[in-house]
Amino acid sequence: MRTIFTILGLSLMQLIFAQEISPFIHIDQFGYQPEATKVAVLSDPITGFNSDMAYSPSAQIEVREAGSGNVVFSAAPEAWNNGATHNLSGDRGWWLDFSVVTTPGTYYVYDPGTGERSGDFEVKPAIYASVLKAAFRMFYYNRCNAAKTAPYAEPGWTDGPSFLNPLQDANCRYVYNPSNTTLEKDLSGGWFDAGDYNKYVTFAEQAMHNLIWAYREHPQAFSDANNIPESGNGLPDLIDEIKWELDWLLKMNNADGSTHIKMGSIDFGDNAAAPPSQNFDRRYYGPTCSSAAIAVAGMFAHAALVFRDFSSLQAYADLLETRAETAWQHVLPRLNANNLDEACDDGTINAGDADWDSNTQTEKAVAAAIYLYELTEDQDYLDYVTTHYQEIEPIANDFWGPYKASLTDALLQLATLPNVPTMVADNIRISFQTAVSNNWNDFFGFNPGDLYRSYMPSWSYHWGSNSVQAGYGNLNQVIVKYGYDQGDSATYHLNALGHLHFLHGVNPLGLVYLSNMYDLGGDRCVDEIYHTWFADGTDWDNSQTSVYGPPPGYLVGGPNANFSIGTISPPANQPAQKSYLDFNDGWPNNSWELSEPAIYYQAAYIRLLAGFHDVSLETKVENPNFSVGEVMVFPNPSSGHFTLSDLPDYNRIKVVDATGKIRLSILAGVSRLELDLSSFESGSYFVEVFDGRNRLLQKTRLIVIK
Repeated sequence: MRTIFTILGLSLMQLIFAQEISPFIHIDQFGYQPEATKVAVLSDPITGFNSDMAYSPSAQIEVREAGSGNVVFSAAPEAWNNGATHNLSGDRGWWLDFSVVTTPGTYYVYDPGTGERSGDFEVKPAIYASVLKAAFRMFYYNRCNAAKTAPYAEPGWTDGPSFLNPLQDANCRYVYNPSNTTLEKDLSGGWFDAGDYNKYVTFAEQAMHNLIWAYREHPQAFSDANNIPESGNGLPDLIDEIKWELDWLLKMNNADGSTHIKMGSIDFGDNAAAPPSQNFDRRYYGPTCSSAAIAVAGMFAHAALVFRDFSSLQAYADLLETRAETAWQHVLPRLNANNLDEACDDGTINAGDADWDSNTQTEKAVAAAIYLYELTEDQDYLDYVTTHYQEIEPIANDFWGPYKASLTDALLQLATLPNVPTMVADNIRISFQTAVSNNWNDFFGFNPGDLYRSYMPSWSYHWGSNSVQAGYGNLNQVIVKYGYDQGDSATYHLNALGHLHFLHGVNPLGLVYLSNMYDLGGDRCVDEIYHTWFADGTDWDNSQTSVYGPPPGYLVGGPNANFSIGTISPPANQPAQKSYLDFNDGWPNNSWELSEPAIYYQAAYIRLLAGFHDVSLETKVENPNFSVGEVMVFPNPSSGHFTLSDLPDYNRIKVVDATGKIRLSILAGVSRLELDLSSFESGSYFVEVFDGRNRLLQKTRLIVIK
């Protein structure tokens, strides 16, 4: 465990570094896109563990070029909320808006009166490209059974094959009948779920849907060059990584549709060595459960929707479709009879309880049926949805929050699909629009009530709060995607950006909540994560003081105002946003409640980050009058009036600017559309045409000349 001097979550080396990098100036430590809103938060701690520190900014705060020191911008900081103390952080503060700094380059924020300065940050279009790559590669390092070898694994994080010893994953035994050799199964593959080496079907559901939606929404963000073994095979690496997990899920799913819920070790002391290849204890698989069958039905159907668009994966997509339908038919009688397993996981396989209660299973079943309908257009699935969708949150109570993303995404997508009864689609749209318009909990759109510009209610600062931060950002991006922004996309875009900046350092600790990102621009990063490979006392323990530290890019759980060990403060007894400590020593100090990563945290973050990828770097249209599809766009260039003809049925049109910001979203449903961009400033934009299944058909550059 760390000493008292790590109270700020900083090692000794970082404390020395902090003499130059101010703890009072909070920026996105990686930087900003040129046209993005850029606001530094200046803080003065009033309550919490750092209340003995004090700061009052000078009358003018500067932005300087990092190389020359030249001042490129100067302004008076704006006091937040008339000098009030922010209850979620315990700080009072100021905002410095330097959005006018748009020239690509490297800068820092400087207080000339006190000498306080931020770390260096960049302004450039593809500012998050390396961050996205590092975050994506977390899944590669969390691959179970696969050797991590050069050139795919960086020096320090190589390892041999894991859990392929006798009676481990390739010849796994049933936990309740381990001597029965006829029940032995090959369950190799998949990802380590979180900080342990176990693998869970139900826990994968949220991660898989977020990753699939990340690709569906932002395919241009994912290349075939992320240095994984499949790179260069002609498929986006994200698709390859999703397939890695699907291959394992198919093994957990039986021919009759029944599905085992999890597999792993039966004692906390088993298979607890680092690195993963040094574990030799037996592994077991658990029983088949209704929740697991529902989970794979939805995941297989959703993945098949995407995979069938790749010619090399069409047979695989067909297999996924067949297995999705079989799993659905297996569990449907139990859904209809309300006879679902709620205590299927008895904890014999440690540690996470992978059960879903009956209410959760009912909700997940509706989502699965929606993806099955989108995939097959089979009326039976639509009938199931229309029978049950009003029984579940969010339709039953108009609460559309970040906690049930796979259901929210499925319902909103359903409202765009062909042949859905008008009343059903309208009920969904009205419920969601009502929630967005009334904004009862203040998390839709930008909320200036948070000093750190990433508002979420106090009750969201619990175990895994960083995943919820990403979830709120994703929810606001979804509002714009489906056109529920009522013509004001900027406020929702700014909300999503605020949550991203929080995770990148605009928070009371000034901490990048990703591990070991120093080589990618981070000034103060998470140094320790609760993960069996990178455990306390190993060569991978700490980014600053250990031989290697953890790999870059793992998102930790984050601030937890409900941290259970009251004698460790911080994180206990602190304002919600300060309820964090950078440590990983496990029991009895329960560091997993803060610093454990998880595939579902990571997927939510990747989806959010992909929304801020610079699409202009990936889009190549040599002749602006024509595009790769059949939709015609003319005249082009123009003063802002364009005609789109030969549009497909049930289409959606989006216009994005060069930074990837969605400027217009239209559910058209017509074959010809007059597009009015006359209010837009001169420059390049991209019109994206989606079909009724939300598949991107083509993208065309539009040039507006005034």
